[in-house]
Amino acid sequence: MQLFLIVLTLLGLGFAGIAIKIWAKKDGEFAGTCASQSPFLNEEGEACSFCGAAPDQKCQKEDAAAKGV
Repeated sequence: MQLFLIVLTLLGLGFAGIAIKIWAKKDGEFAGTCASQSPFLNEEGEACSFCGAAPDQKCQKEDAAAKGV
């Protein structure tokens, strides 16, 4: 029972941390949403399905948000 409470507390702290990060960010968006930037997640070098950026490019959604689109 004690282990269950410890695990539940740690999970609660993790969710609270994520909730605080979303709340503190403008528009509640995470930065760096392109998985193509990570060589561990994109071994084939495919373009990002979220914004279309190639692995060697910056996220195009961030550029659009900066321009106010």
